[in-house]
Amino acid sequence: MIKTQVQIPDHLYEEAKRIAREYEMSFAEVVRRGLERLAPSYPPRRLQEKWSPPKPRKLGCRQLTAEQLRDIARGENELPEWIITKKGD
Repeated sequence: MIKTQVQIPDHLYEEAKRIAREYEMSFAEVVRRGLERLAPSYPPRRLQEKWSPPKPRKLGCRQLTAEQLRDIARGENELPEWIITKKGD
């Protein structure tokens, strides 16, 4: 058996001491029984593969530089007319 220390709120400590006193068991036994009831509620998690982000793809307009795209996104510049105009218009 392992000996350990835990910090619990005052109200839980007092409640556990009351249970121990009323049911004539030690405080440690109250804590053990509580953990035995709680543990099945948390079954072991399945191991998952380590997550990694997807491989980057080339996105955006190849005719515009990153700085131009940033300025457009910030509203500092307008989209060039040749981007706005669809083929066949």
